[in-house]
Amino acid sequence: MTKGRIEAFSDGVIAIIITIMVLELHVPHGHEWADFKPLVPILFCYVLSFANVGIYWNNHHHMFHAVRNVGGWVLWANLHLLFWLSLMPFVTGLIGENDFVGVTVFLYTIDLLMCGVAYYLLVQALISQHGQNSEFARMHGNNRKEVFSVVAYVLALLLTFFLPIVSIMLIALVAVIWVVPDPRFSRQIQKE
Repeated sequence: MTKGRIEAFSDGVIAIIITIMVLELHVPHGHEWADFKPLVPILFCYVLSFANVGIYWNNHHHMFHAVRNVGGWVLWANLHLLFWLSLMPFVTGLIGENDFVGVTVFLYTIDLLMCGVAYYLLVQALISQHGQNSEFARMHGNNRKEVFSVVAYVLALLLTFFLPIVSIMLIALVAVIWVVPDPRFSRQIQKE
């Protein structure tokens, strides 16, 4: 099976996720600076979530340039990733509306951790599809950023009820390290 449909479907779902997130932003009633103050945490959460969804889309896009074909397990693994990404508007609204309290930061972090797990499973499904000795498997190679991300998310989970702001800072740090597309796959794109 070719990869075109999975890419098009994923792009569409991710576009809808981002659209839902922006539709959750409400215009304040008033025109004084004080009227905008309650929006600060909501806007911060929107920016952080937009960045995370964008990072997944960007890395998904780069990775699928190296993909030659997809099978049933790849389709299911991709749907698994899209499921967790689709919860992003909900947890973004939850955390933004509740001023970063422990339980909302916990749920937000769980969603991001599960997005990471789902992305890892998608990569593993693609490696299985292409073979352990394939060019795709060789390109994937080192996974230091993935390991760091999981460790940071687990640490953020442990801190959510004691230091929720530190948890958010760890989440933001993970986003920062992933802003640059995965070089293992972007090198392949540059060759083409």
